[in-house]
Amino acid sequence: MTPLRLLPVVAALVLPTLAAAQSFEPKNIWINPGFYSAHFDSGKGLENVNQGLGFEYPLNDTYRVTAGTFRNSDRRQSNYLGLYVLPFEFYGVKFGAVVGGFDGYPNYRNGNWFPAILPMAAIEGKNWGLNIAYVPTIKNRLYGAVTFQLKYRFGNHE
Repeated sequence: MTPLRLLPVVAALVLPTLAAAQSFEPKNIWINPGFYSAHFDSGKGLENVNQGLGFEYPLNDTYRVTAGTFRNSDRRQSNYLGLYVLPFEFYGVKFGAVVGGFDGYPNYRNGNWFPAILPMAAIEGKNWGLNIAYVPTIKNRLYGAVTFQLKYRFGNHE
């Protein structure tokens, strides 16, 4: 599925959620350029730098919607759509999981969409943040990794 074909799916799922949010503030949108994957099986020649474009919007302190596209470890285009659930905080680091769907992995459902729940942590400052997620290995389908997603948001955040 091309990124443009993902747009109606994102619009259908994300826009009603944003409209239901108490007050939508564009300055709260986090933007990311993809992520870096530290693969557990580094000898397979996988793509570690997963360039793309992603967005994340906080609904409140616990929930955030996210969507994006990136070049995956198999050097194919992938898309994602999900919800961050971050109910725990320890020394300023938020912990929880991202629940959603991904596509574009040729060995998993022939590149079609599949559901995923990934444990994660988020470290956030006023304008810069970092999401760290654990991707489990699914033998002969998906390569495991720890991913690092740098993110930025514009505007004044005090």
